[in-house]
Amino acid sequence: MLYFLENDNYKVGVDTLGAELHHFIKKDENLEFIWQADPKVWAGHAPNLFPIVGELPGQQYTFEDKVYEMKRHGFARRKEFKLVNEKSDKLVFELTEDEETLAQYPFQFRLLIAYTLDENRLSVSYHVTNSSEQALYFSVGGHPGFKVPFYPGERYEDYFIEFEQEETLHRHLLTDQGLLSGETKLILEQGSVLPLNPSFFDKDALVLKRLKSEKVLLGSPASARRIEVAFKDFPYLGIWAKPDTTQYVCIEPWCGIASREGESGELKEKEGINQLAPGQSFERTYSITVL
Repeated sequence: MLYFLENDNYKVGVDTLGAELHHFIKKDENLEFIWQADPKVWAGHAPNLFPIVGELPGQQYTFEDKVYEMKRHGFARRKEFKLVNEKSDKLVFELTEDEETLAQYPFQFRLLIAYTLDENRLSVSYHVTNSSEQALYFSVGGHPGFKVPFYPGERYEDYFIEFEQEETLHRHLLTDQGLLSGETKLILEQGSVLPLNPSFFDKDALVLKRLKSEKVLLGSPASARRIEVAFKDFPYLGIWAKPDTTQYVCIEPWCGIASREGESGELKEKEGINQLAPGQSFERTYSITVL
């Protein structure tokens, strides 16, 4: 079921399935910024990733000497959330453990995903609480897809991602199985502008670590319109589209990352894993601003 936030200039729609953002519309232009999930291209809008980000070796991990199976990016994006708070400017959705999740993830948890619309800015907040009597191990992240180009007649290849600061970017390469290979490739040296190129995604996502920037802009020289994605306190960033796609790009703030090829598979040892003691909570927020 879709729920909406709306002000004078913008309208936001969020589905209870996956608590997934479906719409961010500039009303006076009827301009939709979120990719509209064409199943022939990519069937997502803006999935939420929990309790893992990326792929596991053989889609398995080990915890307390037991092997569990979990698909890429975890189960939250396929689960029905409950709307627990609805205000004029805010929607909050909740997911807790059930029989299906416990079979693949042996923890009790409470995941709240909140959407707050403030003028031209949409904030997406993740609030994870450990309801277990043991430490909780998890990752969480966003996967918003943006429709590119914004306007008819523009070219995908003219669009760029501009980093807040000058960066030397090395992408962390993924194997055909979606695991980190341990190899890197230089894609930007002491610069701030990364032109969109469909060939970037021939080998899956651009996986970036240790950025100096805490925000990026998506735009084109053909228009003054920009989208800003701000991701303070998210240690990883993914940039992704399906190979040869010239219709959208995903800018993905992550608190977690795919497993490395050849690693043990032990959940506690996974790179980017977050740990919460019983009763503790974790919160991160990223934002999407239309400029």
